[in-house]
Amino acid sequence: MKFLRLLFILYSLISACSDSNTTAESAIFAVMQKQETAWNAGDIHTFMETYWHHDSLLFVGGVGPVYGWQNTLDRYLKTYPDTVAMGKLKFNIIQVNRLSSNHYFVLGNWQLTRAIGNASGHFTLLFEKIDNKWLIVADHSS
Repeated sequence: MKFLRLLFILYSLISACSDSNTTAESAIFAVMQKQETAWNAGDIHTFMETYWHHDSLLFVGGVGPVYGWQNTLDRYLKTYPDTVAMGKLKFNIIQVNRLSSNHYFVLGNWQLTRAIGNASGHFTLLFEKIDNKWLIVADHSS
């Protein structure tokens, strides 16, 4: 009887952990969808709501590291001054890995379809659960 009780407790813990992972992954996919939707509407400010609004945010792109939410916003506004430069964004998520209960690593690729020439590359994102929201705390896009 004790063995069955132990199995039930173990199963319950595994199920709870699995449900938590599924919930976190769904929330992260929703963040990525919010980014696509905002970008495709030409709304960089809403796109930036998915990033940690902090001076320690790290964005690494073609010109090297940029630190801080405001600096990252400024970089996006300079690089993509209008909807022609922005084009239409599409993400393809390759892998989502749980690092801890509050951290996930995401690997994927991005494509911009634009009249001025298409662009594409890969990204790695570090998500952290902050104030009950999944936010990007580090972004390496190339």
